[in-house]
Amino acid sequence: MTTPRKIIIDTDPGQDDAAAIMLTLGSPNELDVLGVTCVAGNVPLPLTQKNARIVCEWSGKPDTKVYAGCDRPMKRPLVTAEHVHGKTGLDGPDPLPEPQMTLQDQHGVDFIIEALRSEPAGTVTVCTLGPLTNIGTAFNKAPDIIERVQEIVMMGGAYFEVGNITPAAEFNIYVDPEAADIVFKSGIPITVMPLDVTHKALTTKSRVAAFRELGTTAGIALAEMLDFFERFDVEKYGSEGGPLHDPCTVAYLLKPELFSGRHVNVQIETQSELTLGMTVADYWGVTDHPPNAMFMQDIDADGFFELLTERVARL
Repeated sequence: MTTPRKIIIDTDPGQDDAAAIMLTLGSPNELDVLGVTCVAGNVPLPLTQKNARIVCEWSGKPDTKVYAGCDRPMKRPLVTAEHVHGKTGLDGPDPLPEPQMTLQDQHGVDFIIEALRSEPAGTVTVCTLGPLTNIGTAFNKAPDIIERVQEIVMMGGAYFEVGNITPAAEFNIYVDPEAADIVFKSGIPITVMPLDVTHKALTTKSRVAAFRELGTTAGIALAEMLDFFERFDVEKYGSEGGPLHDPCTVAYLLKPELFSGRHVNVQIETQSELTLGMTVADYWGVTDHPPNAMFMQDIDADGFFELLTERVARL
C-alpha cells in the first residue's frame, strides 16, 4: 500500500466545503490531513472555523486539527455569500449543533508555515476551497515555504462560465484577488477546478437521495445541507441541481482520471473595477506567457458522485 498523501485543507465552510471535508476524512488510506485551516469567505471567520469543527464531528473525526486563519482579505473589505449558504454557512440541518472539539490555538497561517517547514520538501499538497488569503499571507510571510509545496489544488476561477459573484469573476478569486495573484505567480504546480467543471457536478435529486439513504450522521447532514444549498443555483441557472464545487478538488487527488483539462497561463486581474478577480486564462495560447496552471474543463460527474457517496458511507 502506498503512503497516504499529506494535505492541508484551507476552507471557508460552506455546504460544498463540508462535502469536500467529508470526502477527505472518508479517504484515510489515500489522504493524510495534517490540518484544516479556515479563512473568511462564504461567511466570516468565527463561523467558518466553527463549521469546520462541526463537519469533522459529523464525520466522526474529532481529532482533526482545525485552525482559524485570516479574518479578512489581504487588502480589501471582506465580501461574503450568505445569500448562497445561509446565515450560518451550513444552513440546512436544523438545529445546527455546537461543536465540542477544540479549536487549535495556533494561527492558521503559522500552522501552514510550520507544517511546510517540518515535512520533507515536496511532500505536502495544499487543497484550497475558499479565498486564498491564508496561502498568500503565508507565502508573503515565509517565502521559503513556496518551493516546499508539492502542489496546490484549488476550486476557483473560470474559463467560459466567467463569473458567479460578478459578471467577470468567480467568488473565491474575487474575494481576495491579491492573494490569488501571489499564488498563481508562485511557480508551484497548480491544478484548478473552475466553474466550468463544477457546474457539471450537479446535485440532482437522486444523487442527494443517495446520501440520505446512507442513514448515517454524515450522510443525512450532507443531504440536508444540499437540499438547502441547491435552491439558489437552481433558481439562478435553471439547472436540475446545484453545482457541488469544492469536493472536485479532493476527488482529483483521489481519482484524477475523473477530470480533463488544459495546461494554460492564468493571470489574475487586480486593478480593474469592471473585471476585478477575473482569471484571465490563455485557453487558446494567444500569448507567449508560459503555462502556470492545469485548468480543468470536464468531469465524469457520475463517477464523481459515486466516489463521494462511497467515501461518505465510510464515515
